[in-house]
Amino acid sequence: MMYNDDTIVAVASPAGMGAISVIRISGKNAIDACNQIFPAKDLSKVVSHTIHYGHIINDKKEIIDEVMISVFRAPKSFTTEDSIEISCHGSPFICQQIIEELGKHQVRLAQPGEFSMRAFLNGRIDLTQAEAIADLIAVNSEKSKQIALHQLRGGFSSELSKMRTELIDFAALLELELDFSEEDVEFADRKKILNILNELQHKIRPLIQSFKLGNAIKNGIPVAIVGKPNSGKSTLLNALLNEERAIVSDIAGTTRDTIEDTIQIDGILYRFIDTAGLRNTEDTIEHAGIERAKQKIKEASIILFVADINEPYKNIIEEAKQLDIQEHQELIFVLNKIDTISSCDGYDIEEAISTLTHSKAIALAAKDKTHLDKLKNILTSFSSSIAQEDTIINNIRHYESLKMVDVCIDEIRDGVNQTISNELIALDLRRALQYIGEITGEVEIDRDILGNIFGKFCIGK
Repeated sequence: MMYNDDTIVAVASPAGMGAISVIRISGKNAIDACNQIFPAKDLSKVVSHTIHYGHIINDKKEIIDEVMISVFRAPKSFTTEDSIEISCHGSPFICQQIIEELGKHQVRLAQPGEFSMRAFLNGRIDLTQAEAIADLIAVNSEKSKQIALHQLRGGFSSELSKMRTELIDFAALLELELDFSEEDVEFADRKKILNILNELQHKIRPLIQSFKLGNAIKNGIPVAIVGKPNSGKSTLLNALLNEERAIVSDIAGTTRDTIEDTIQIDGILYRFIDTAGLRNTEDTIEHAGIERAKQKIKEASIILFVADINEPYKNIIEEAKQLDIQEHQELIFVLNKIDTISSCDGYDIEEAISTLTHSKAIALAAKDKTHLDKLKNILTSFSSSIAQEDTIINNIRHYESLKMVDVCIDEIRDGVNQTISNELIALDLRRALQYIGEITGEVEIDRDILGNIFGKFCIGK
């Protein structure tokens, strides 16, 4: 994607029929072009941030539509250029006619993300804020919205700016020493330098670690529902989703493949994955489903191990051990079919398993949703730390760059400890600054990378 200073236009509202559509125009010719098709008022003389009623006409002086036109004068617009928004009736045919008329007056169709790209290149927003716009458009949960809004408001950029300032101050001291190297003058206190590096990593590493959480929030926290055949996995999925999503049967091995769906609990999106029952089988198709289930277990952040509460609890624990749960995964024992035994016995088994495994355990009846709310509370308790995080990253580009900054700081520290020459330490410092600058776009970025970032935006944004 190449930036030009010409005038662009696109429909900013969703595709399809609707009551109202919005057409955006931005560029040096935006107001003059609109004046050619909007005879009701001379838009070149109106005040910025005002709305005007009238009709759009074609070159034959025929009325195309009755519209409202919003005027935003440079630099007080999203792109910092003269901008117009035309609110017209929602017919795609009418939108196309208006765009065609504008095309006769030196206005071209915008490429995906070109409005946001102009806002970035004109200094209106930085690159992380631009990416937050795309995230905000695609949010699917309350927490995803909060993360995107925090980034759009410059929360992440502010943290990066502070880090960059500290590194620049450090670099200035080193450069000063290099200028006076022949006089053997030391301006930088090595102990202070190490403290600065430690503080920087104390800020960077939590951001790096937050990526896994941020990515899970963005796409839905993966929760694998696993267990033996007929333990009630599909019934539990249907109960959680409050719909008959999975086929339920008394026949063992009914679920042959994974079934996925999402729900939002307390503002966080969970992606539940019902898997094939785990057992030894000669059935080729069922075996393939079990292998896929094992793969989903590896990918899950939370694992609901569903077991029939009538089974001896020691057997349940042994079966769970076969899952090879990793340290970063949370295991919850779901002791199903509590309705088939006395509730007191159910709580005893729940407590025994929880005590012996140091994992959460909940006795419930998926069929009639008894204690389902308790399971949801346990799920949200594992995610409570999410709400306490100020900045969470969910962008792979940010993650990779921050990892490289961390590596550079390690190398700088090694250089300081080993009294390596300032020239070499300065090189690592410049690399660290380059990686931080690439995240926000403060340093020059390859146009192919920019094209890839903004090319994923919808047209009109």
